[in-house]
Amino acid sequence: MDILPAIDLKDGKAVRLTKGLMDSAKIYSDEPWKLVKTFEEMGSSWTHIVDLNGAFAGEPKNLEQIRLIRKNCKMKLELGGGIRDEETIKMYLELGIDRLILGSIAVTNPQFVKDMAAKYPIAVGIDAIDGYVAVEGWAETSEMKATDLAKEFAKAGVEAIICTDVGRDGTLSGVNVEFTSQIADASGLPTIASGGVRDESDIKALEIAGNVSGVIIGKAYYEGTIDLKKVFKAHSK
Repeated sequence: MDILPAIDLKDGKAVRLTKGLMDSAKIYSDEPWKLVKTFEEMGSSWTHIVDLNGAFAGEPKNLEQIRLIRKNCKMKLELGGGIRDEETIKMYLELGIDRLILGSIAVTNPQFVKDMAAKYPIAVGIDAIDGYVAVEGWAETSEMKATDLAKEFAKAGVEAIICTDVGRDGTLSGVNVEFTSQIADASGLPTIASGGVRDESDIKALEIAGNVSGVIIGKAYYEGTIDLKKVFKAHSK
């Protein structure tokens, strides 16, 4: 199982939110690239990055920090938040980002996502509140079930699905294994769990589920409830 430490960017700083609420942001670093470098030194092969300002604005808003992360770190980077057109995808790929996450636009324009997935390394971000897809930086909830959206991309060339239970995100209340497994079954794609991870028991529960390919770890690392170095060592290939 892939372990992906997460870094959220807001106003040039590394933060974590609770349940996706921007005013809940807790700052963990004024130099986000140094955090990512720490992940690399621990043995991580991926970092999951979200441009929070971009997610709300619909366009990149933390480019300077993203450039610094890419310049200083050799690991693979996946990035989401505010990616709405092909020009932005190309820009990020030219910058050296390894995989791009399309979220809100997967609901409003699924054909665009399929077209992009045919040409570029794309993951679909499915964020849900009570089983229904959340969009626009989680500020709104659509009328689409998360599992139905997952089925939409079953054979579309998408590299992975990243599914987040928004109600658990940043709460350290435990990952929603059932929800993640349902998304994996619906899509048949490599599925990465996100939201609520508290400790190593969450990772074990996802492994037992048998159809989850990865997990994103955010606040559990920042608040010290999980030892990432130990986790990477246990899951090294």
